[in-house]
Amino acid sequence: MTEFKDVQRQLSLFRTRALVALGLVVVALGLIALRSFYLQVPRYDDLSSRAENNRTAVLPIVPQRGRILDRHGVVLADNLATFSLEIVPAHTPDLDATIEALGEIIEIQPRDIRRFRRLMAESRRFDSLPLRNRLSDEEMSRVAAQLYRLPGVEIQARRLRQYPLGETASHIIGYIGRINQREKEMMADWPEERQANYRGTDHIGKLGIEQSYESPLHGTTGFERVETSATGLVVRQLDVTAPLPGDTVALTVDIKLQHLIERLFGQRRGALVAIDPRNGEVLAFVSMPTFDPNLFVEGIDVDSWRGLNESLDLPLLNRALRGTYPPGSTYKPFMALAALETGTRKASTVVNDPGYWVFGNHRFRSHGEKNLGGVDLRRSIIHSSNVYYYTLANEMGVDAIHDFMKPLGFGQLTGIDLNGEARGVLPSQAWKRTTYRRPEQQRWYAGETISLGIGQGYNHFTMLQLASAMATLANQGVQHAPHLARATQTVGSPGLTLLPRPEPVRLGYRPEHVQAVLSAMEAVTQEGTSTRVFAGAGYRSGGKTGTAQAVTIGQRERYDARRLAEHQRDHSLYVAFAPMEEPRVALAVVVENAGFGAAHAAPIARRVFDYLLLGQYPSEEDIRATQQGLSAAPIGQPRAVADVVWPPPAP
Repeated sequence: MTEFKDVQRQLSLFRTRALVALGLVVVALGLIALRSFYLQVPRYDDLSSRAENNRTAVLPIVPQRGRILDRHGVVLADNLATFSLEIVPAHTPDLDATIEALGEIIEIQPRDIRRFRRLMAESRRFDSLPLRNRLSDEEMSRVAAQLYRLPGVEIQARRLRQYPLGETASHIIGYIGRINQREKEMMADWPEERQANYRGTDHIGKLGIEQSYESPLHGTTGFERVETSATGLVVRQLDVTAPLPGDTVALTVDIKLQHLIERLFGQRRGALVAIDPRNGEVLAFVSMPTFDPNLFVEGIDVDSWRGLNESLDLPLLNRALRGTYPPGSTYKPFMALAALETGTRKASTVVNDPGYWVFGNHRFRSHGEKNLGGVDLRRSIIHSSNVYYYTLANEMGVDAIHDFMKPLGFGQLTGIDLNGEARGVLPSQAWKRTTYRRPEQQRWYAGETISLGIGQGYNHFTMLQLASAMATLANQGVQHAPHLARATQTVGSPGLTLLPRPEPVRLGYRPEHVQAVLSAMEAVTQEGTSTRVFAGAGYRSGGKTGTAQAVTIGQRERYDARRLAEHQRDHSLYVAFAPMEEPRVALAVVVENAGFGAAHAAPIARRVFDYLLLGQYPSEEDIRATQQGLSAAPIGQPRAVADVVWPPPAP
């Protein structure tokens, strides 16, 4: 009986356990059913999308960068189709061994390896990084035959930026380079849409037009959706959104003229800016010496960078945009206009010039202390009287000079379409108070005003500012903002679209005052300091030579270039406009440490005018003479611009 009860108890316990187990199974199946329903119905769209993303990938397609052209359609920046040897570090088990193996197949220079290592430090391990660009057909075949034993190595078709004219106009065009860490941090603050447009992009404009017109030149990134395997390999393309190439940017610059001016400078340092006063178009924008922007496209090597960065000639400095110089006597026409417009003097006012002027215990000298006798406004410009402008500056005072010169653009940003423009210095009492710390330095002394009248002292301006002011004066006081880009063209559009420009500013000068100054500047080319340079010119022009001190010469000393080191000698300057009747070009030029303006700067201006107004290109003999400062009027028979071989032969 006891055994029967034990059996019954065990059966009851078994049934209870079975029911509990059944209940648990039912609950578990219910939960599975509920989970399955939840995943397949409410979460269907989300999970389906995730599954699709696991199977597919969206890859950016970098657009082709827009071209840069000169005003006549000459290509200044283009894209070269090439093949590149690249490595994905994350897919390469032994990177050093792989590079060594590639070096046995094709030539790989130490600078290629150094550049690759630097790119690795700046990039992600899954990025494909170039080890060698511009593979020849033979090199590509050799590598392709060995790819099976080189994991992570790829041959990619690329379009490299190319600057076909090399060093010509490099400060205008600029260059592109790989996006660095600082730029990545800057891009993080961009709107999401713009960030998306740079996915997959490795390069960005670093200088010049390439930088200031980065957005239109870059284009619109496309996207490719592909099916991938479990290992991440692409199986097939599903769909594609084609990229939109960047816009072509057409400049105002005449590249043949630009190249000529760069040749005329020779080995000299300096800058020249030529502007059409009727619309502000920059016809030439020269900074010498220059550099080859192609060096930067693939990542500049250490030796080339050291050569550019440590050169005493500072080839990377855009002297036309950022170099500031005392304007010297080229400032006098603007001072003369200030005298007339402010009523300080009349054109007929005569000032005695004995060759010096004494203020307090200081003797302010004219060059050579030549006694000019009585000079009026016209003779003061023709013969470059210092005394006339010493006394004028003293009469006007620093703040009146500042207030008149500021609207002309001196010491102000012109707003040209290049980044990094220097402001220069247009002094005033307020400027000095904010510039210096000690009270005795902040005070303006009357003697400091005197040298301002002849473009010395604290005056420091760029050639861009000086050329823009000359253009405004030649255009009867109507000021156009200088600009380098003229138009853009989108791929597929029938023609160029002109870029919008601000309305001109009318400074309101009295026509007779402007004419008095311009007429005196014309006389400079007929009977003044640039007479020999413009002898026989087939047009009428106006100009003013200038000589600016690079170092201060004591009042008891005489300037002697032979006793000074080359970099301590005076700068040679010239401002000019032509033709007299209806000016189509105004310019400012400085040749550093070259001495008198008539010796080096004015001859370059003459060749620019001959080119633009007569269609004449100087003879090779004349170019060599101009480089050496030996040329006044042109030497040798000039050639027609259309007959000059172009593009120039490679050096």
